[in-house]
Amino acid sequence: MNIKKIIQREMMIEAVAIKQASKRIDKNIVEAVNYISDCQGKLVTTGMGKSGLIARKIAATFASTGTMAIYLHPAEGIHGDLGMLQKGDVVLALSHSGNTQELVSVISYIKFNEIPVIAVTGNVDSVLAKNADVVIDASIDKDVEPFGLVPTASTAVQLSIGDALAVAVLNKKGFEVHDFAKIHPGGTIGKKLLYNIADLMHTGNAMPMTKETANVKKAIAEMSEKGLGCTLIVNRSKKLVGIVTDGDLRRFLSQGFNDLEVPVENAMTRDPKRMKSNELAVEALNLMEKYKITMLPVVNDKDEPVGLLHMHDLIRAGVI
Repeated sequence: MNIKKIIQREMMIEAVAIKQASKRIDKNIVEAVNYISDCQGKLVTTGMGKSGLIARKIAATFASTGTMAIYLHPAEGIHGDLGMLQKGDVVLALSHSGNTQELVSVISYIKFNEIPVIAVTGNVDSVLAKNADVVIDASIDKDVEPFGLVPTASTAVQLSIGDALAVAVLNKKGFEVHDFAKIHPGGTIGKKLLYNIADLMHTGNAMPMTKETANVKKAIAEMSEKGLGCTLIVNRSKKLVGIVTDGDLRRFLSQGFNDLEVPVENAMTRDPKRMKSNELAVEALNLMEKYKITMLPVVNDKDEPVGLLHMHDLIRAGVI
């Protein structure tokens, strides 16, 4: 038994199933997105068994991206929980067969109350499909699931469709990263999205800064005093023109320059990357990782330095 090949085969089966499902996407998906984005109540996802677990996850994804969403267990629904449904809601029902008894039982109540139903099913001729306002084809090739009984590829397709719907809806609603931050205040996600650069940067006397007319020796002294491994370089108009880091000094000395009395512009990196203080700390992190830098100047609208952000500041704050 080659476990690695089994794993790779199953992952490829699920990937192919999702790819094939994506090719069957038609105008119905647009109608589904419109129903959800225009919903005046809440999105209610439902499904039994493994489809139910996927429906729970989809509800969580929608809730985390600005759409009020809950999960309704069909079996609990027919024993009283249908009371959570109300006019203005939209139901997203998941079922591979489309004929699951518990799910079909709640559909009649949903339709009686004129609540739109979006069906994600592997059987477009099923009872669920025939009673839905919108049908999304989530069918898969026969015999791709273990024994033809264990939901693997079918649930992977359901999940991909649910995630795709959520992304489409958040884009249509204009949901931005700042909106995401408001509903994710805790943990690493909250820290990444709630901290602005202004909350973490070094300012005032703690910010190393040297005039471009100064020499390298003066820049080294400023770096040593502030202890951040760099100094910002400004011109006579107090605008940022460069930065000198420990790495810049090593390169300067390795090139045979031993005269520390020469102007600091001989050692500095010109036109360094920079950001504004009101931008998110996670955006600064992304920029620093992209360009492999550990210090980031922070400037105002006049391009004057107002702070310095160090990678260590992001680490201490738990943004990384």
